[in-house]
Amino acid sequence: MPAPEPVRLGRKRALPVSPNPLFLRWLTELRDSAREKGLKTQHVYNKAIGSLQKYPLPLENAREAKILQNFGDGICKLLDEKLQRYYKEHGPDAPIHSLPEAAPPAGGPDNNSLAPNKKGNVPQEGKKGSGGGGGRGGGRGGGRGKKREYVPQKRSGGYAVLLTLYRHIQIPGDKGYMFKMELQNEAQLLCDKSFSAPDLGTKYTAWSSVSTLIKRDLVVKTHSPARYSLSEEGASLAGRLASEEQGSSGGPEQIVEERDRSEENDVQGLVDLTVSDEEEKSVTPPVPGRPAWESQTRGEAAGPSVSGEAQASEPSGGRPSGGRLLPGDYDIILCVDFIETTGGSNHCKQDLVKELQRNGVTFDVRKLNVGDFLWVARERVAPIPGQLRAPEAKELVLDYIIERKRMDDLCGSIIDGRFREQKFRLKRCGLSKPIYLVEECGTAASHMSLPEATLQQAIINTQVVDGFFVKRVQDVRESAAYLTVMTRYLTRLYQNRTLVCRSRELEGDGGMKPSLPSSSSTPSLSLLSFAEFNYGAIKNKSQTVREVFARQLMQISGLSGDKAAAILDRYTTLCSLLSAYESCPSEADREKLLSNIRYGKLNRNIGPALSRTVYQLYCTKGPLS
Repeated sequence: MPAPEPVRLGRKRALPVSPNPLFLRWLTELRDSAREKGLKTQHVYNKAIGSLQKYPLPLENAREAKILQNFGDGICKLLDEKLQRYYKEHGPDAPIHSLPEAAPPAGGPDNNSLAPNKKGNVPQEGKKGSGGGGGRGGGRGGGRGKKREYVPQKRSGGYAVLLTLYRHIQIPGDKGYMFKMELQNEAQLLCDKSFSAPDLGTKYTAWSSVSTLIKRDLVVKTHSPARYSLSEEGASLAGRLASEEQGSSGGPEQIVEERDRSEENDVQGLVDLTVSDEEEKSVTPPVPGRPAWESQTRGEAAGPSVSGEAQASEPSGGRPSGGRLLPGDYDIILCVDFIETTGGSNHCKQDLVKELQRNGVTFDVRKLNVGDFLWVARERVAPIPGQLRAPEAKELVLDYIIERKRMDDLCGSIIDGRFREQKFRLKRCGLSKPIYLVEECGTAASHMSLPEATLQQAIINTQVVDGFFVKRVQDVRESAAYLTVMTRYLTRLYQNRTLVCRSRELEGDGGMKPSLPSSSSTPSLSLLSFAEFNYGAIKNKSQTVREVFARQLMQISGLSGDKAAAILDRYTTLCSLLSAYESCPSEADREKLLSNIRYGKLNRNIGPALSRTVYQLYCTKGPLS
């Protein structure tokens, strides 16, 4: 009696044959080659293989594959090149929907390969294959153990960030990353939630989803200030999201036609195709009496100079500057640092608030990371019927900032070193009109820890050497009167001007921009947003090696901010300075290494004495004598 056959458990399902084995084999070769070289593009090819394996129709060329997920212009171009070589080798009538005879198998030795097996079938991906089947774009036949791909919900924070970064990398000559402020400004148009204000009952904003994108290796965060860019996986997912946006406005044939245009028309077509109906409503010109912020096309970052009508109109070929305010659609508001109104035993702080209220000045108390007083142009917004809170008003910082100093405060800041640091930070804050408001305090200066002559000399140096405008007053009442007069003056000065938002991160962290011209022929000004200005002025934020080196240099007696900046231009880090010292042939050359470096407006040399001091500080072993 013959032995019974062994019982087979489970169900056996016939796997479909791929109708595009040639394209499948080429993609597998590209993936294996990228894997051998350790490139991350292997994951992109692997996802494209999964999409192609699930497509049931034959493809005549690689251009038709653009309607599939994970197929971008780069992959289609590679497949088209391989297809042209294939036709040259086997003739123009060679079949492409079956493998040529004696062709090597498409897969590699790994079990994730999607090569046809001995029966001519193409195996499914295992659990570890990312395959593009999860999320909204995948099918239901992936099996219970298959890992589901993360796809952000439409018009969510993660969706807006991915799509914004993807649109930027499509622009020829793009730098490949975005700063936080410009990313938030552009992504806000694609998101229903606010990137700055949390919803009621929660502390999370739309920006909170960026941490999820970073954890899932979709977005890469580097440098300080932070730069955000797409990873390979993020670019693939963002491309699919962009394709879905395009598909909602037209069929696959329309998408292919748009992608086959010239380079200039391709960029314009990309912007037009990815705008949904809701976004078109949000960027339409405002009706009278409504906020006048308007989105701009991609233009170069607005520089620090005033550009007249060129900035009033929308720039072409650069980056968006975040919007603009038209005359009559904003108010000039005085911002007062909360330290100037609360804390301490000084009753004069409350006297300042009372004087401003008595003078009818519109002011707002908030935390300022640099300076004590400044002015913002706040957008006029009207409450929307049916909503609890009015829309968030945009705020642009005017070019004037005031640091208030009583004589006792000035004395203390000189002793502990805060005075030089405050002047350096005011110069680097991005505003072109820093002002020192000094209250004399009458005869109280005679009881200070420093001689009155020393304090007076410090005030003169601040005006003559450092270039600050110094306003002297007698008491807090005169300070309030000066702030009142300045508020009314700035209201009249800016009332007929169009204010354009610029990004300080794009133009660098340089010094102050030119002052406001008096000519009325320049109706447009570029200003920083308050959020970006205040964030960039944080004192204890994470610092780069260059910034730490600058702070070290400024602790040396006699080494001002201009001298430190001149040294940093020559030696960006302490390591580069120490390397320069090691390359000097003698001790005398090391002591004179920095003596010929020129600094400041007068282009003077740092000098041998200060150069020797810096050398002794960093190169002397043991305690300094």
